[in-house]
Amino acid sequence: MESSTSPLRIGVVGYGHLGQFLVEQLLSEGPGLGLKLEFVWNRNADKLGGVVSDEFILGDLSSFAERQCDVIVEVCHPQIVKEFGVQFLSKSHFMVGSPSALSDTELNHTLRQAAQRHGRTLYVLSDSGALKALFIRMSKHPSCFRLTRDVLSDWSAGEGRRVLFRGSVAELCPLAPNNVNTMAAAAVAAGALGFSGVQGEIVSDTELSDYHVVEVEVTGPDGFSVRTVRRNPANLGAVTGSATYKSFWNSLLVCKGHGGRVFLC
Repeated sequence: MESSTSPLRIGVVGYGHLGQFLVEQLLSEGPGLGLKLEFVWNRNADKLGGVVSDEFILGDLSSFAERQCDVIVEVCHPQIVKEFGVQFLSKSHFMVGSPSALSDTELNHTLRQAAQRHGRTLYVLSDSGALKALFIRMSKHPSCFRLTRDVLSDWSAGEGRRVLFRGSVAELCPLAPNNVNTMAAAAVAAGALGFSGVQGEIVSDTELSDYHVVEVEVTGPDGFSVRTVRRNPANLGAVTGSATYKSFWNSLLVCKGHGGRVFLC
């Protein structure tokens, strides 16, 4: 890491809505917080032209090491975590914005080993403590889901509520890799339960035109239990709820090097 007087150099991989937000924050608030945008990469480079200054655009992701970042943030797709996660950790700390990629047990183990080997930090989310059971239900308007199997193509306005899947988060992540990162992060934080032990459900509901709903049911030792309901404002068709942007930004501010381990921020 650089000395405390040097800015933390950040690379952003992905320029969807969340990537755009992070870039804007890094350029506007970053300097005052000791953060510096080092590069932006997007699969479709044309989306960056005329919007992001040429000095920040990284044309070929495989050349990321030339930018010498302290932290690389992935906010695009689980496939990038699979293809580049180990390489990122060999050169910098790595913040995973698509933790559904970590449902792949072998990849999860490989990334943890890489973090330890290179003395880097793999950033995910916050700790859930000791759990006996964890269930998460995510309900959204059907236009907000991005599924890999054809289980929702026949939805119609006014149809109401439809359960699309209920089972382990390990099974759910490949079905909805862009929608269930909240569940994936919880599975990472859930200790021994892991992706196979945490149960998830996704629900299509045409009544949810203004927000996403996440319900969490936690069961702990000695009869402890808690149930929470979160309503995250979201536009029709939006994969990411509005409150998630600031939450992600606040998590990034924590990523200042914790050395050789997974850090749930």
